[in-house]
Amino acid sequence: MNAPMRTPIQFDVQTLVQAIGRNQSIDSFVPVLTHAQWELLGSYMQPFTLSPNQVLIEQNAVDRTLYLVETGSLNVHYEDSKGRIRLAVVGPGSAVGEGAFFTRAPRSATVQASVSSKVWSLTPIRFTELCHRHPEVALAVAMALGALVSRRLVNKPKRVAVT
Repeated sequence: MNAPMRTPIQFDVQTLVQAIGRNQSIDSFVPVLTHAQWELLGSYMQPFTLSPNQVLIEQNAVDRTLYLVETGSLNVHYEDSKGRIRLAVVGPGSAVGEGAFFTRAPRSATVQASVSSKVWSLTPIRFTELCHRHPEVALAVAMALGALVSRRLVNKPKRVAVT
């Protein structure tokens, strides 16, 4: 399956940092990083936009890319034999793709932009490079993702999607 068509654009990683800072929900991705470390992390990620209804992650796809949401809204749904089941809506300051990022398993759900959205991608290859060159930043990202997964799993009535 081909990766979704994306429009690369120039983003300022500090706009992503601001979105993360505004997200006070349990669904926030909050690594403890300095301004300089955020700039460094931004250099390992690729920013792009999604159009409304554009699919970012397809259920059962084999891909481990992690995505951080700067603006917009992403719908997460699972498709079973009876049709789609909406699992969650992910907004600015959160992440999707964390399940496959850690487990190397196929994607457990489909993620689609509900409105025009700006996201940042972090591939496993770039994360490995970050681990080798800047382990303190990679550890902060991994710990923040682990905390996000834990909160999502504990909050089962509202959010059970780990993509």
